[in-house]
Amino acid sequence: MAAERLVVVGGDAAGMAAASQARRLKGPAELAITAFERGHFTSYSACGIPYWVGGRVGERDELIARTPEEHRARDIDLRMRTEVVELDLAGRRVRARDLESGAESWTEYDKLVLATGARPVRPRLPGIGAHGVHGVQTLDDGQRLMDTLERTRGRRAVVVGAGYIGVEMAEALVGRGFEVTVLHRGEQPMATLDPDMGALVHAAMNRMGIRTVAGADVTKILTDEEGRAVAVATAAGDEYPADVVVLGIGVEPRTALARAAGLPLGESGGVLTDLSMRVRGHEDIWSGGDCVEVLDLVAGRNRHIPLGTHANKHGQVIGAGVGGGYATFPGVVGTAVSKVCELEIARTGLREKDALAAGLRFVTATIESTTTAGYYPGAAKMTVKMLAERRTGRLLGVQIVGGAGSAKRVDIAAVALTAGMTVEQVVSLDLGYAPPFSPVWDPVLVAARKAVGAVRAADA
Repeated sequence: MAAERLVVVGGDAAGMAAASQARRLKGPAELAITAFERGHFTSYSACGIPYWVGGRVGERDELIARTPEEHRARDIDLRMRTEVVELDLAGRRVRARDLESGAESWTEYDKLVLATGARPVRPRLPGIGAHGVHGVQTLDDGQRLMDTLERTRGRRAVVVGAGYIGVEMAEALVGRGFEVTVLHRGEQPMATLDPDMGALVHAAMNRMGIRTVAGADVTKILTDEEGRAVAVATAAGDEYPADVVVLGIGVEPRTALARAAGLPLGESGGVLTDLSMRVRGHEDIWSGGDCVEVLDLVAGRNRHIPLGTHANKHGQVIGAGVGGGYATFPGVVGTAVSKVCELEIARTGLREKDALAAGLRFVTATIESTTTAGYYPGAAKMTVKMLAERRTGRLLGVQIVGGAGSAKRVDIAAVALTAGMTVEQVVSLDLGYAPPFSPVWDPVLVAARKAVGAVRAADA
């Protein structure tokens, strides 16, 4: 009996995790695996790119978890620098183009995995394609940026956007000796937080020497006679000189292939799947990683939340399904952590505007505390904001900004959100305590206790 044929489109976290898990479950005699990757690298940490750019990670290849050769040693036919340009669902085949030679060929499949990832948002602005303008999503993107940074003589950088990528890249560029300006449309940087919490990040960026310009609507990238970026212009008529421009506006799912093939897409353009990561309505097609939408367990709707943690889990679930087993990915609560300047930043669940969009009535509670007992050496300030549903007291979201030891406390809230706990139940959690780790009342519990009072007052 001939081996089944699995084709994987995309060679990073979700795609190669799926291929590797499927290989664990089925040997080459049962399952032939062909994977296509358009870039130069596989199975790497995109989240580590800012730390490489900033010099905290010494070498690019330290970010690579598994090389193409290692995948091939496990009987996975991995074809690098090869882009799939068409899906023929009726013929159960894909058309791929070798990006070096231009040669094209068809590969047939019995089972298909789409893990095409996401791409940096590039607004349609004059000069957006100029030399020196970089989005940073893949390791190839990171290498191109590093090449520009090493060539440029000037030391002025403009970062457009102040989300996680934008703020982390701003810090990395400061670390390389650049004078950095961050332009963003919002009231405060880090729009993944509510503005009152984003203000804490803004203050830290200012202390580091990063110039931030709020309400900045970028209109074009100015270039020289050689087509190289030299400044960024805004609708206010201001121009910000730049020897390098980094786009930190966010990412969007890379789903042109899926769209052209007629696969179901959600509001954000991500592929829609069931809990086993099968593409809806297609028994032998799976999709995972940054190209899909996932269920937000708190808001109860699908969202595009591109994170490497999700992508690796998607790959494991897909690989189990391809290999004849069964696994599910039930959804997320939107947990993310970051480190900017001296601050640790974390969020999970809903922000105020998310709760409003979901039609929820809620209260908020914000407290200031310390990461350890206040008298213990090294105690750092920590601010916790908590959202709770009125009447029920259901926990809706938590945001944390503070010194070392702050961010990972968000995991307490992530578990509570997943379990559907109320803030009153959170107050009763039996958390570990010792002066080097926490005050007697952990800051998350203090915020929950204040939220309980807000719920009672709102419904009195």
